[in-house]
Amino acid sequence: QVQLVESGGGLVQAGGSLRLSCAASERTFSTYVMGWFRQSLGKEREFVAYITWSGGRTYYSDSVKGRFTISKDNAKNTVYLQMNSLKPEDTAVYYCAARESPAASYDYWGQGTQVTVSS
Repeated sequence: QVQLVESGGGLVQAGGSLRLSCAASERTFSTYVMGWFRQSLGKEREFVAYITWSGGRTYYSDSVKGRFTISKDNAKNTVYLQMNSLKPEDTAVYYCAARESPAASYDYWGQGTQVTVSS
């Protein structure tokens, strides 16, 4: 059972930056895909970005493309989400998630970390 722990959230002004971290409790296998999702108050959870553990292939939602960067550190079993040029609409609880392969569903989730962007 993989456990994921997010950190790095906080309050930032519009235009600022934050970096979120997601630490996995155990070694994730090469087939894993790691994703970031977010959920704003009163809205459904939405996909933000993913990265494949092997090869580091990335994909972003249109709403964050060009502003957010997902990356990983294999040695630390950690995935990051660098968020630049933050906007008030980026305010949400951000969740890290993992799936065992590109064909699987996201079965492992972190507890979430709050990001608040003030205007």
